[in-house]
Amino acid sequence: MIEPQSAGVEKFNNTVGLKFQLYNSLFLSLPFYGIDKTGILLSLFSKECDDGYEAGRDPVSIVEKFLADKGPEETVDLLFKFLQYVERQVVLFDALEDSAFPDLNDMRGPGTISDLEAAAQQAGKLEELLKKLESFSVRPVLTAHPTQFYPGSVLGIINDLVKAIVRSDVTEINVLLKQLGRTPFLNKKRPTPADEATSLIWYLENVFYDAIGNILVQLERSSPTHKLDLGRLVRMGFWPGGDRDGNPFVTAEITAEVGRNLRKAILRCYYRDVRALKRRLTFAGVDILIAKLERDLYGEAFQTLDCVLTQALLLQRLSEIHDLLIAKHNGLFVHLVDGLTKKISAFGTFFASIDIRQDSSVHSAVLETIAAESDRLPDDYTTLSDREKASVLLCVKACVDSDAISDETASEALRVASAMRQIRSENGPEGCERYVISHCESSLDVLEVYGLLLLGGFSANQLDIDIVPLFETIDDLKNASTIMRELYEMPAYRQHLLKRENRQTVMLGFSDGTKDGGYMMANWSIYKAKDALTKLSREFGIDVIFFDGRGGPPARGGGKTHKFYSSMGQNIQGDAIQLTIQGQTVSSNFGTVDSAQFNIEQLLHAGLHTQVLSTSEQTFAAGEESLLTELAERSLAAYADLKNDPHFLDYLSDISPLRFYAETNIASRPSKRNGGKLTLESLRAIPFVGAWSQIKQNVPGFYGLGAAIEQMKDRIDEIKELYSSNLFFKTLIDNCEMAMLKCFFPLTAFLAEDEKYGCIWKKIHDEYGRCRRAVTEVSGSDELMFDYPVEQQSVLLREKIVLPLVTIQQYALTRLRGLTGAESDLRETLEKLVIRCSFGIINAGRNSA
Repeated sequence: MIEPQSAGVEKFNNTVGLKFQLYNSLFLSLPFYGIDKTGILLSLFSKECDDGYEAGRDPVSIVEKFLADKGPEETVDLLFKFLQYVERQVVLFDALEDSAFPDLNDMRGPGTISDLEAAAQQAGKLEELLKKLESFSVRPVLTAHPTQFYPGSVLGIINDLVKAIVRSDVTEINVLLKQLGRTPFLNKKRPTPADEATSLIWYLENVFYDAIGNILVQLERSSPTHKLDLGRLVRMGFWPGGDRDGNPFVTAEITAEVGRNLRKAILRCYYRDVRALKRRLTFAGVDILIAKLERDLYGEAFQTLDCVLTQALLLQRLSEIHDLLIAKHNGLFVHLVDGLTKKISAFGTFFASIDIRQDSSVHSAVLETIAAESDRLPDDYTTLSDREKASVLLCVKACVDSDAISDETASEALRVASAMRQIRSENGPEGCERYVISHCESSLDVLEVYGLLLLGGFSANQLDIDIVPLFETIDDLKNASTIMRELYEMPAYRQHLLKRENRQTVMLGFSDGTKDGGYMMANWSIYKAKDALTKLSREFGIDVIFFDGRGGPPARGGGKTHKFYSSMGQNIQGDAIQLTIQGQTVSSNFGTVDSAQFNIEQLLHAGLHTQVLSTSEQTFAAGEESLLTELAERSLAAYADLKNDPHFLDYLSDISPLRFYAETNIASRPSKRNGGKLTLESLRAIPFVGAWSQIKQNVPGFYGLGAAIEQMKDRIDEIKELYSSNLFFKTLIDNCEMAMLKCFFPLTAFLAEDEKYGCIWKKIHDEYGRCRRAVTEVSGSDELMFDYPVEQQSVLLREKIVLPLVTIQQYALTRLRGLTGAESDLRETLEKLVIRCSFGIINAGRNSA
């Protein structure tokens, strides 16, 4: 938790703000042609932007006035140099914030494990807390959803820069900034799913391995009399290579390859630790055992030896070393052996569990193809009712040879099951234990995966795979409990759940929910779905696990995530916290060992405090739910009015860089799920939210809330009371404030008089004003993010750094709209400007998480 306002802000200014000004001067030595002049000109241009917007001017006039004495080539050259300069300023700012993390956050204070233990001790509930640790779990899932444009080479420089800043090594900082100056910020080609996996495996090896290891050591030390399931307590999940929803480039072969790479990565970590142990365990007998373990790990981690080492075998080897140290060497260094034992107990030989994900529509088409091309399903399968199809799928008796199926999509779907079995064989069952179904709209969608896995080679007796429905749209969230009831009432499906310890995982998606229903309704619909699913699952004696699909910004479920979990009452099942960690959230919240450990502890604290120390039976008191329901419905109506405007998607496509997302080489996946014309339904949530962010309007993070509160003026005192007394609603408003603080309407104010888009711009601008007034009245503060002063300062500084980029980007977009077909050369240049600006703008927004 951030320190009190004045002290926290002063510390931020000293450790980040002041250092940024000092180290920023080193950019003058960056090896760009004329960089000294560029730095001076950029400072002047930034001032021109401030003054221009203050005077009501538009981006085109601001840029053209500043460059009035430049020729066309010199203008383009200077604008690109501005981009390069700002990109590297953002990197420096990232590194400064990362290095200052332990200073800006109390690593043993509120929200940490130490704080939780102290609170439990004071409340006389320490034993209850330790008991709860035996069954509670947290699962951060690293996803293939990229929202950050740094290539791996730049991330490596940031990592080294952080260390140099911590040491105050100005010479090293200067060298790294020079390296940064010559390092491209662009991917020369679109990354493959395997490339994306490699990038995130770096974080597993260099950050999460040690962060989680530290947490487990601390928890074991606190609970010596309780046997903790370290493999469950904190387990990493992994989507790259397994998430094929709308991504034609993910194949079964890539899934298997990523599984092998994860295994090798964790064995590399163990090898590294064993080598360090070997320098200490030089005693007779022990030295032989540790040397053999080192050789075996090296063979499998760095060579192509068969998978022989298992979690059980590794633990057995360490147990032998542990016992020998106790018996013969007075237990010297046994704590080091125990530390590695805890890591192996947690990570096994899988490191992170790969989730498979695919869209429900693909499964339906695949099964129809299998019915047509094999005898494993009835010939009339396509004409059967849903109930009849369900009966068929629950009783599949034999698998299908994927090579015998001519349709590539169907053959590939069958090979996925084979890849899952291979990963489970080599990495352990935890290596691949879940299959997520996007756009799950019926119980049949779940049973289709069940049947497909049987057709792919799993046997019904051994099918202990979690089949996870993903509910995202507002309608799907409303129907979630009805769908799950149908499944719970099927004896065959209940038998399947018994193989998963009578647990059912349900995924709830924020991103598409926000795109579909707006900020307020999406958050409220997910809460209501959790409430209904908890009641239903308890009725059937099933433990429901909620897996939240959250992105970085509040518009995609990000923001103060742990506070949402802390706000839950006993009416919401809370034995586990599972959530996706996406894009810049990985580097901003989990980019260093300190930040990763702190933020995982925040999640542990949120869930365990709610389960053990909270006295709240219900998340909301009587009458509060009806108040929130009305707010959500009114908010939805306002958002729907905007979304249903016939020019809504054209506005976003023309005014923002939306149409250029597919050309950025940021990800292996397309920016929309299907080919053909762009629709709101096919558009992915990341480019949808990101496009609004780049034009500084952030519609998905606030739109509709102001209208709802304004229309409910007669209940304003109730809303104020709800804000002051209910953490869920306060967090919802706080996150909304972050989205609004990043808005800057002078950037696009010239659209107010536009013949086609003026009406939409005014709607958005007016709603922003309503929301700003409403939030001010409800919170009692004139400042946005007043309760988070350090983060407020971070946002404001980042927005100042990025102002030249949003100006240049909007200048280029405006010029593009006015070009004729004869100006193709200029079009190409302007499009490059738009794309390059996207990099810095999005990277600068990392504190949206």
